[in-house]
Amino acid sequence: MKKQNGGWSPYLAGALSGVVGILSVWVAGQYLGASTSFVRTAGLIEQFFGPERVAKMAYFIKVAPKIDWQWMFLVGIFLGALISAITSGSFKIQAVPDMWAKRFGRHSGVMRAGAAFAGGVIAMFGARMADG
Repeated sequence: MKKQNGGWSPYLAGALSGVVGILSVWVAGQYLGASTSFVRTAGLIEQFFGPERVAKMAYFIKVAPKIDWQWMFLVGIFLGALISAITSGSFKIQAVPDMWAKRFGRHSGVMRAGAAFAGGVIAMFGARMADG
């Protein structure tokens, strides 16, 4: 298993992700997921501005906007990725990644942001349609 650019081996990272997924079901009885946490976060933010509106929404009656294990799991993903990038020496803040710049040019940051946003919307829409 050869390391890619000084980072973790994708095979090792994939295997460890699988182990975490199995442990999640075995120990907590919960599948790994993320999309519900984004909806709950939106509900938490909306509660700040209008708690009476959120209390009447059918979805939030079923899925209460709260910080739960899944929300903390996403925080852990972020912190783990940040620590991994810093310790591997691959961390850098970059508006336009090198691969994107080769294809579309260095000054395509707005197009990159739009494509990333559109991709996120499509992925989240699909995940929510699947009740994920």
